[in-house]
Amino acid sequence: MSSILDEYEDSQNSRHPVQHSSRLSAANIGITHSGFVNVRLEEEKPIFNKQRIDFSPPEKINHFAVCNNQLCMSLGEDTLLRIDLAKPDQPNQIELGRKDDSRVHKLFLDPTGSHLVISLSTSECLYLNRNTQKVRSLSRWRGHLIESVGWNKLLGTETNTGPILVGSSQGIIFEAEISASEGSLFNTNPDQYFKQVHSLEEDGRPAPVCCIEVERGPESKVVIIATTRKRLFQFVGRVAEGSEQQGFSAVFSQNQELLPSFQEFPFNMGYSEITFYTSKLRSCPKAFAWMMGNGVLYGQLDYIRPDSVLSDVQVWDYTPDIDFSFNKPISIVLTQFHFLLLLPDRVKAICTLNGQVVYEDVFPDKFGTLKKMIKDPAGGLVWIYTEKAVFRYHIQREARDVWQMYMSMNKFDLAKEYCRDRPECIDMVLAKEAEHCFQNKRYLESAKCYALTQNYFEEIALKFIEAKQDEALKEFLLKKLNNLKQSEKTQITLLVTWLTELYLNHLGLLESDEGKHEVFQETRDEFRKFLSSSKHKECLYNNRTTIYDLLASHGNVDDMVYFSVIMQDYERVISHHCQHDDYSAALEVLSKHCDEKLFYKFSPILMQHIPKKVVDAWIQMGSRLEPKKLIPALVNYSQMGSTQQVNETIRYMEFCVYQLTVTEEAIHNYLLALYAKYKPDSLLWYLEQAGTHASDIHYDLKYTLRLCAEHGYLQACVLVYKIMELYEEAVDLALQVDVDLAKSCADLPEDDEELRKKLWLKIARHVVQEEKDVKKAMNCLSSCNLLKIEDILPFFPDFVTIDHFKEAICSSLEEYNQHIDELKQEMEEATESAKRIREDIQEMRNKYGVVESQEKCAACDFPLLNRPFYLFLCGHMFHYDCLFLEVSPHLSTYKQTKLGELQKKLAAATQTSKSRHRPSPKEKEGGDTASLGKESAGVSREQIKSDIDDIIAFECVYCGELMIKSIDKPFIDPQKLEEEKSSWL
Repeated sequence: MSSILDEYEDSQNSRHPVQHSSRLSAANIGITHSGFVNVRLEEEKPIFNKQRIDFSPPEKINHFAVCNNQLCMSLGEDTLLRIDLAKPDQPNQIELGRKDDSRVHKLFLDPTGSHLVISLSTSECLYLNRNTQKVRSLSRWRGHLIESVGWNKLLGTETNTGPILVGSSQGIIFEAEISASEGSLFNTNPDQYFKQVHSLEEDGRPAPVCCIEVERGPESKVVIIATTRKRLFQFVGRVAEGSEQQGFSAVFSQNQELLPSFQEFPFNMGYSEITFYTSKLRSCPKAFAWMMGNGVLYGQLDYIRPDSVLSDVQVWDYTPDIDFSFNKPISIVLTQFHFLLLLPDRVKAICTLNGQVVYEDVFPDKFGTLKKMIKDPAGGLVWIYTEKAVFRYHIQREARDVWQMYMSMNKFDLAKEYCRDRPECIDMVLAKEAEHCFQNKRYLESAKCYALTQNYFEEIALKFIEAKQDEALKEFLLKKLNNLKQSEKTQITLLVTWLTELYLNHLGLLESDEGKHEVFQETRDEFRKFLSSSKHKECLYNNRTTIYDLLASHGNVDDMVYFSVIMQDYERVISHHCQHDDYSAALEVLSKHCDEKLFYKFSPILMQHIPKKVVDAWIQMGSRLEPKKLIPALVNYSQMGSTQQVNETIRYMEFCVYQLTVTEEAIHNYLLALYAKYKPDSLLWYLEQAGTHASDIHYDLKYTLRLCAEHGYLQACVLVYKIMELYEEAVDLALQVDVDLAKSCADLPEDDEELRKKLWLKIARHVVQEEKDVKKAMNCLSSCNLLKIEDILPFFPDFVTIDHFKEAICSSLEEYNQHIDELKQEMEEATESAKRIREDIQEMRNKYGVVESQEKCAACDFPLLNRPFYLFLCGHMFHYDCLFLEVSPHLSTYKQTKLGELQKKLAAATQTSKSRHRPSPKEKEGGDTASLGKESAGVSREQIKSDIDDIIAFECVYCGELMIKSIDKPFIDPQKLEEEKSSWL
């Protein structure tokens, strides 16, 4: 028994069971009309796959129960075998210890697999818990032959069953509770209580309770379903929250007037069995199947219904080959779409959708008669046993072919639900649904379905055209368009163009019908939504010329404008508004989309009609517009337009100059021209605030001068002359306007006193000769300190008396005397300074320093007195050559060059002085001359040394400016860095 559950395919039962199915052939390889290729590389496994357990029981199997992977079977007369399917190699065998003639009548295993109730033929019951080896008697149950148990799925645990229902052979329903604990000293029985709550009858007599089921629905609803041989009872009630432990007595006692007490069928085959289908473990069952004498009652369980939880009930008759005289159905199991009937020698699977037998498996005679079929709700496996063998069925992909059945029943939504992962099957369902809708004249639904299929596009389109269903055709094209990929550009272009034509035709028909205004508006909105679709924007843009042609051919101007806006073809929109004299609308489009190029193009015509709004729009655009490109529109209408246009032009120019601070010369020149012609008062103000220096202004000075001169604005001309630094011309012109203006011009050349004097002389001459005002001429002298009385006297006529100049002449003489005194004082100060300098020089000649014999050079650290040296006032002492090497790198190129030349001259002079040879007779004769030459050479050498000293000994190299200037220089010359590095290696 070590390999009791090792699964294998029985070699003696290797024949294939009969499969009645309309599935597609597993080996089918081909192209269907839908365009899908169906290729299956291996044969599919059957839905119901039978396997025999490698198990030879030592005794015959009497009864069998399995739940939650816990398997229990009764062997022989007194043996119970338990197997945990998670540990199949560890079976547990228990002796019941019954010495009388009692035998096992039925086994009942709860949903947790923990509690086993053993019903004996002697109307006794035993209890065995999964965690114990001890079989305990249920004394309170004695005297009742138990036929069914309704377990409590909500409160049942491994140690306690909670309140449960028990059905007996006498039609009595008891409520009981079993606990696995040993109990108290006075109560060691596992059964906590056992009480009658209801009884069932048939034809006025008690009938055995064949099956009983307890389920809990929403809102604390409790549903109890019990069956006898030909009746199905249902009890529905509510149990208050928290009172579930009190049992089910309240459910049976509640008013049942609104509920049918039972459903009865006439034929009785001696027993019945009900089974349920649960999609998920520990959830409420969704469907049921009741095997009874007249067939199988199948239906759904609806816990919401107030009258009955049974819905969509129908009876499937047994197949003709089932004869109650020799092969009555023994057991039934319900799956999602099938119920399995167990016959003495075979198993049949019947589809719950159409009642057809889809599977039939015949068992060999060698295994004996089939006794029972059980389904484990935890694993979904179906178990069948005979006295000699155990089988089980794996149910695999039960819903694989359900879609075909739903499709044949015209339940297309369900068909699509069960083949959603198989595109070729979905395509077939959609094609069938589309054809069905078309035949029933539901053209729009048909179009939607056809659009999702892979059927030939041309055939479907022609089908709708022949039926004259333009609306359905449009729906089909729209759906087809939405399903296309972006890469299928040709197909998208075709569909977009076709749909546009269909929309335009439809709109044309609706527009001519006054009674369909609302439909027309809805269709137009739909059409515009189509045109504005972002998904097909690229196609519409690339083919916008074709769309424009279609819109124009239908005379649909409004939609053409709408399409232009969508395509951002604002030029076409604005042109349309301008052609219809709707300039405000054109400007609104311009302002909304802010396209600079369109502003430049349409501003001339808009400026002609709505100048104020246009200028407002320009100002709103701000710096995004280039004012220079708007000048053509401004020049055109400011010269020939109305006063409003001129004023708006000036307003925009002022905005550009004062707020945008535009510096382009053309803008400033044009504003000046407008000021000169229309607002002369603003001209001078503009020139004054624009600046007084040529680098600050942005207009053309010569153009402005000419403009002001043409219009006779002399003061403005003076201002321009001042900026151009033509002060003589400015003074000459200012004298024609105002003497004070001329005076302000004369003081401008501050750095050129000669010019200032000349300008003031012009003013003085003008005052004397033109105005003949002596007093004002005298004021000129006080205004300019460069003018003297003697400068302006020639301008006066001879007859003028000196009385007018008396004060001026006296003031001039006093100034001369004061100037002479200042010069004398300066001379005395200079003489005193020269005297002090001579004394300092004489004192410096007498200064000296003491050098000790042990003193060393500050640069080389060798004794100082070995070579010529320098001594500085700071105390530093350097050899001549050391100081030369320290100072040379810091000298400028010019001084380095000069120092080199001086050294060469010194060397040459020294060489000449060292040459000692005997003088020739001629030399003796010229002895006096040679002596003079030596003295001259000595003076030259000393001068050279002095020049060298001035360069290298100008200051101490460690204390002077050279050291400060060298602070940012590296210690090692970058050009010699590599050489220095290599010297250290």
